[in-house]
Amino acid sequence: MTQFARSPVTAVLGPTNTGKTHLAVERMMGHASGIMGFPLRLLAREVYERVVAVKGAHQVALITGEERILPPKARWFLCTAESMPTDREVAFVALDEAQLGADPERGHVFTERLLHARGFAETMILGSNSLRPMLKSLVPDAEIIGRPRFSTLSYAGARKLSRLPKRSAIVAFSAEEVYAVAEAIRRMRGGAAVVMGALSPRTRNAQVAMFQAGEVDYLVATDAIGMGLNMDVAHVAFASLHKFDGRRQRRLTVAEMAQIAGRAGRHQRDGTFGALHDEGPGAFTPEEVLAIEGHQVPPLSHLFWREGSPDFASIDALVASLERRPDAEVLRAAPQAVDLAVLKKLAEEDWVRARARHPRMVRRLWAACGLPDFRKLGVDPHARFVGRVFQHLSEGSGHIPHQWFADEIARLDRLDGDVETLAGRISAARSWAYIAHRDDWLAEPAHWAERTRELEERLSDALHASLTQRFVDKRTTVLLRQIGADARHLPVTVGAEGEVMVEDHVLGRVDGFRFQVAADARASDKRLLLSAAEKRLGVEFSKRAEALIAAADPDFALLADEREQPAIGWSGNPVARLEAGPSLTRPRVTLDRALDCLDKAMRERVRARLARWLDAQLAKQVPALVRLDEAARDPAAQPALRAVAAALSDAGGIVPRDYLAASLDELDPGARRRLRRAGITIGTLDLFDPRLLKPQPMRWRAALVAAKGGELPFALPPEGATVLSRPATGFRRIGGQHVRVDLVERIARAAHDARQGRKPFVPDPALATSIGLAPTTFARLMAMLGFRHDASREGPPAWTWRGRPRRREPVASIAPRPGNAFAALAELDFGRG
Repeated sequence: MTQFARSPVTAVLGPTNTGKTHLAVERMMGHASGIMGFPLRLLAREVYERVVAVKGAHQVALITGEERILPPKARWFLCTAESMPTDREVAFVALDEAQLGADPERGHVFTERLLHARGFAETMILGSNSLRPMLKSLVPDAEIIGRPRFSTLSYAGARKLSRLPKRSAIVAFSAEEVYAVAEAIRRMRGGAAVVMGALSPRTRNAQVAMFQAGEVDYLVATDAIGMGLNMDVAHVAFASLHKFDGRRQRRLTVAEMAQIAGRAGRHQRDGTFGALHDEGPGAFTPEEVLAIEGHQVPPLSHLFWREGSPDFASIDALVASLERRPDAEVLRAAPQAVDLAVLKKLAEEDWVRARARHPRMVRRLWAACGLPDFRKLGVDPHARFVGRVFQHLSEGSGHIPHQWFADEIARLDRLDGDVETLAGRISAARSWAYIAHRDDWLAEPAHWAERTRELEERLSDALHASLTQRFVDKRTTVLLRQIGADARHLPVTVGAEGEVMVEDHVLGRVDGFRFQVAADARASDKRLLLSAAEKRLGVEFSKRAEALIAAADPDFALLADEREQPAIGWSGNPVARLEAGPSLTRPRVTLDRALDCLDKAMRERVRARLARWLDAQLAKQVPALVRLDEAARDPAAQPALRAVAAALSDAGGIVPRDYLAASLDELDPGARRRLRRAGITIGTLDLFDPRLLKPQPMRWRAALVAAKGGELPFALPPEGATVLSRPATGFRRIGGQHVRVDLVERIARAAHDARQGRKPFVPDPALATSIGLAPTTFARLMAMLGFRHDASREGPPAWTWRGRPRRREPVASIAPRPGNAFAALAELDFGRG
């Protein structure tokens, strides 16, 4: 992230449900690199998973205080605002929810990013309309774009908990209030999911998944729901309109009310908001309702600021720089945050001042003070904890002792206790996760980062189970018991998302052509549920079969798992298997047993549609194999051509040349042209189609071999690999390395192009070096290609053409010469590569 004054800055402002974040993510992925800063770890994680789905995990980083996924070649970074890297040059930078610059606790971080975080190609600032005057004053060159809300948000009045509509989110402002509301909903309406900012992403995702899947119709959340977390909420109800902001109990601002209420409705679907009380401090005023419905939030009059590049000359200089007043009129000095309060507390200790005399140690002290108070202990207890951390960071090796860290992790690694106890352990674990993700605080940071991640996952799973047990009533079969045991009288319906219901009570869901009984149904009721569902699903399955037959090719996919038979998927569900057929490229399409619910004529129509799709995909992905199969069965073709084509087809399009030497010698020019038109390269050592070495064709090749009843001799190589240390499909073993066959052929052609008859010549090792070929491997390959090392010449090793490749002979020994990268060669007998 760099500071380029000339990089264009675009501010996208508007209420919630305007697609601002989605727009920024799409713009970021359109650039070669980018960084986005978010207000919540949960939101950073959510967007990280979206970007990974498009760009791949090896190119996307997630950086938060307690979690760091940083691939070596990462190009796109999703971060909390505090964790945005400031030392990287990237094309695109975006800051989400920038109006949080007015937050007393964290505002100075957002203001610092707003003022200085820039991409060299494009910068985007996302926020509410309240930020407009601040941008005009602080970033006058920014282009400000307003985004209207996609749907209507309207006030629905006050409703009691017992009368809230389904798909409602109830917002409370403390853990105690959240738990109390969730308990009340469980008693009255059957259950609720719980979402709080303090939850780990794993727990939060598990709770949201229950709500999104319809297992519960209600969600109880803190105001974390207002920060862009996307859920299908139709109505937002405020349990209270007051919150404790860390300093005092106060009424929510209109901007905060609008931010939270705006979570109701999704895209084009309208939403509503309201309160649980129609009078008193918990009720909306008419002015607040009008402002929220009209998305009219008061403009901000100031942002909080704190020096982003403090002075580390001494502790006093550091404190003075952090308390410096801002110059701009619209900026106010940030209230004393926890990190500064802890710094001042530790500065009172003589031993701290004695150790923090050098700027490097002052910087280390300030880094320790940045350890967040996840447990909400308060300044004094947290300062004692930070003091102990700094004590270890400032003595000996500068690392926190292994035993202390291990003991604390072991103390937290317990899954017993109630919801509050487990939540407390997760908060404590976050402190140790934060420490583990500092590069120079531990002797083995990677090990302890993984250890804390595993701990948080275990505690999160236990917390999710505890939340579900406490706040969700497993009631799938209640209505069935009320109606009676005769399933014929149940009004079964199938929803748009495949949910099978009786008067809005979910019995299960249909995935493809399979009906899955709801997971929380008791064993005694499952037979009744299946019987009830089957009365209606015959018509539904026929509709789905017609939809499959009419589906376009992109709706189908190859499902190829190394442990299972390859299959064809439709809308994510397997509908047929590929089994052995007459040849490799003519596998038999066998419908999945789930389609036995269809009549014979319909099954045949489905099978024919899948067969057409398969033929089209084979022609697109592995055309050489299709043409080889045709040549092998062509009675008019030369017998030698049929033999070569059959061998290549059976082997999946890649065969060592010496296997087919006799048949190749008999090929006439027309047969050789036919092989070339099919895409086959007749190489010095191998016959192959270079297109089969690409990831998708290679995946199809593996699936066809598996369908035939065999398996590839080696695993598929990593995408883009050229030289490997282990066997892989499409790679030839040459000594201790395995080289992709098309690159072997390129080196062979380069060597033949360089030689002049049988005169000694020095090959250009550039290509071999660029792909990672070892000197011994290069020398062995030259011998395999039919060249002999000329030991009589001085200088770089020269080679002489000896007339034909000797693919099965040992490689001669070459004595190393100083300064010659390709001189060292061990005397090894490689056998058949």
